[in-house]
Amino acid sequence: MSIAEKLIEELEKDPKARRRIAELMVTDSDVRLAIVNAVLADVATKRDIERLESATKRDLERLEASTKRELEKLEAATKRDLENLRVEMKAEMEKLEERIERRISALESRMSALENRISALENRVSAIEARLARLEGQMNLFVRLFIAFNLPTLIAVIGILLRMVFSSA
Repeated sequence: MSIAEKLIEELEKDPKARRRIAELMVTDSDVRLAIVNAVLADVATKRDIERLESATKRDLERLEASTKRELEKLEAATKRDLENLRVEMKAEMEKLEERIERRISALESRMSALENRISALENRVSAIEARLARLEGQMNLFVRLFIAFNLPTLIAVIGILLRMVFSSA
């Protein structure tokens, strides 16, 4: 072990010796000046703090400006995205409205065709009913005419048959 290490060990063990060596060092002006200069190098001055404060303010202002620019870019991009979305939604809504209108038009056309078919069917049924009524009238007339023309003939034939039956008896 070196002499310096032994000296340090002794100073660590003996507080009185440490104080004595410190007093010796402080009383020597050259050593004192060296200690003060060494301490001053590690101590921040008012000027250092002012420079640091000024630099911090500049950094904060740059950060604020940068953040503001970024926010403005984001806001503009968001507005563009919203406008694009609005345009797309409007186009989709128009397509949907067109599809609905086409379907409604197709349904109206089909309903109109069905109404026309029902109307034609009703007309046919009415025509059949009218023909049936005329046919019934004609049949009634035919039956009456048949009876009217054939009844005297039948009565005459029955009369002839009865005479034949009674005259041969």
